[in-house]
Amino acid sequence: MNNKVQNSFRSEYEERVKKVDRLLKDGIEAYPSKSHRTHKIKEVLFQFNSLQEKEEVITVVGRIRSKRVHGNLTFVDLEDASGRFQIAINKKELLKSETYKKFENFIDTGDFVEFIGKVFITKSGQKTLLTREWILASKALRSMPTDHFGLIDEDERFRKRYVDLMLNEDLRKLFIRRSKFWRVIREFMEEKDFLEVETPTIETTTGGAEARPFATYHNDFDLNVYMRICIGELWQKRLMASGFEKTFEIGRAYRNEGSSPNHMQEFTNMEFYWAYANYEDGMKFTQELYRFIAEKVYKKTKFKARGHVFDLADDWKKIDYVKEIDKQTGINVISASEEEMVEKLKKLDIRYDGANKERYVDSLWKYCRANIAGPAFLIGHPSFTSPLSKKMKDSPGQVERFQIILAGAEIGNGYSELNDPIDQRERFKKQQKLLEAGDEEAMMPDWEFVEMLEYGMPPTCGFGVGERLFAFFENKTLREVTLFPFMKPKESKSVCVVAKNSDEINEKSEFSEDEKLLVSLRQANKLVDKWIFNPITKLHSQESEIIMRGLARHFNKDEEEIEKWGILGLLHDLDWDITKDNPASHSLKTEEILKEFGASEFLIETIKSHNYGYKLSEELKDKKRSTRIQHALASSETLTGLIIASALVLPSKMVKDLKLESLKKKFKNKKFAQNCDRDIIRECEKIGLSVDEFLEIGLISLQEASEKLKI
Repeated sequence: MNNKVQNSFRSEYEERVKKVDRLLKDGIEAYPSKSHRTHKIKEVLFQFNSLQEKEEVITVVGRIRSKRVHGNLTFVDLEDASGRFQIAINKKELLKSETYKKFENFIDTGDFVEFIGKVFITKSGQKTLLTREWILASKALRSMPTDHFGLIDEDERFRKRYVDLMLNEDLRKLFIRRSKFWRVIREFMEEKDFLEVETPTIETTTGGAEARPFATYHNDFDLNVYMRICIGELWQKRLMASGFEKTFEIGRAYRNEGSSPNHMQEFTNMEFYWAYANYEDGMKFTQELYRFIAEKVYKKTKFKARGHVFDLADDWKKIDYVKEIDKQTGINVISASEEEMVEKLKKLDIRYDGANKERYVDSLWKYCRANIAGPAFLIGHPSFTSPLSKKMKDSPGQVERFQIILAGAEIGNGYSELNDPIDQRERFKKQQKLLEAGDEEAMMPDWEFVEMLEYGMPPTCGFGVGERLFAFFENKTLREVTLFPFMKPKESKSVCVVAKNSDEINEKSEFSEDEKLLVSLRQANKLVDKWIFNPITKLHSQESEIIMRGLARHFNKDEEEIEKWGILGLLHDLDWDITKDNPASHSLKTEEILKEFGASEFLIETIKSHNYGYKLSEELKDKKRSTRIQHALASSETLTGLIIASALVLPSKMVKDLKLESLKKKFKNKKFAQNCDRDIIRECEKIGLSVDEFLEIGLISLQEASEKLKI
């Protein structure tokens, strides 16, 4: 927004605020709590002749969309959720003529106003309400964009969705159809005797799909937990085992993955589970469901989407997953080696993520699916891509699974659910290995679910579909069919985690004028060369220096202070190689070395503080870190261990290839790198950083230095 526009907005805003003051002085409420509407605009139009004949006094209320003043006569276009209607305000017809001037001077477009009067038809044939009294319902301080231009910038449209909706009737109708879409699905499921259920959205493991979850923390249970990534799959299967035979749930799911117009991290899905049915029954059932939705919501079965045309009334052909990829690429994903798949992916210029067979196959399929208009059922998936579905009898390398293909995409996913506990346990073990190898989208094993299967679960068909189907029916992106899509704030602001007690955060400044180190960076490096013999210890010291520097930059320190922070990280384990066999003296030997060198008391005490609380040290075991710089050093040097451990399980073993989401997951998994004390890492909260912020700062800092440090 340029200065001219900003000044214009500020001037108009200030003028409207003054109008509010004037209204209040005149005894007119700007924001009353109640309206006395008798008719919606749609009802007025429908009953117009009767209302005119009876000369009935009615009350309508809505937002003023336009205002036209002609001396002692003013016309406005009034809009409510049901329609628009013209209002006439004639000074002579008002019960209190003095209110005309107030309306003319103080009421603007965008205001909500209640009008009381009788309907009539103007000389030009316009149906109109002649006002005898008006009441302000809500004063708008910002002017609305014009109907013609609206919100042109797409980003602004999503940020100010309420403005976009108020200007765009077609958009409002789209969301009315969206509501009907879910209502029709619920109607269909209930007609088929399915019981609607509710299952947990917070879980200790995120089963039922392969996706990165959102991680959070349960304070009362002191437990790492996750937002669900599917609609209660493993819970609904428990219901099948418990005696229910048909269940469904419509709800929100959360996946911490990339953002795009067609990928939302928060979305609505429906999943159903049907005992004593298999995937073939599921195909017949979902075909009927999709046709029912189309006919009820749109009164048609033929749609255009993503450059394709499909008709749900057509026959739905079955496409074999393995044969289709072979047909389009020449690769048999069951028998081909990983090297052959990678070679083909590169030849076809297909972008792929991950470094395992599952990811290569998925990337090849995504290339192929774009050419299929549908409607079609995709069947015969390889078993390694479907850890929760039953294997085919005649082809054990493939599973009884189906996906509905529309306009080059999968729009629905169903299975003959795996109910063999031994088979399920083995598949979960494979997923566990993928997780440990760094595959962030591998499925988290749920061993309690396996225990449930050991009690027995009947043959079951499961299926899931979501708002992506609605988006395809509308030929819109997922973002466009989401009322309030999540948007990154325009200005990035540091999130400060509030400690449980306000006195937990020490407000002491990191450095004051008299807090000198009395050791330069060159001198610090010489001390490291003299006292640290083990390359691993030296690397850890350098990594700690790098993260401390990254923290200092984050807090906008100047170059001199950034160097001071780095020196603290570099020297913190100066005595480790000579005290590792006697850890009780760790940090105390550093104290002797630095005192002899002439370092400041501040430097010495800060370095000792990273070992405060160590139970084997009589001198340090009862001490607690109290300053922000002490918390920064302790959390930074501990974080280096977690980052390096997380990188070492990757195929490349390089920090530069470590993803932030993977690091967050490793932090939450207390069984991973158990020597990295999570409580010490959480001390970052005492310097005003959330754990997620701190992990990001640490990872980026080391990645920027990865080439230099060869990590």
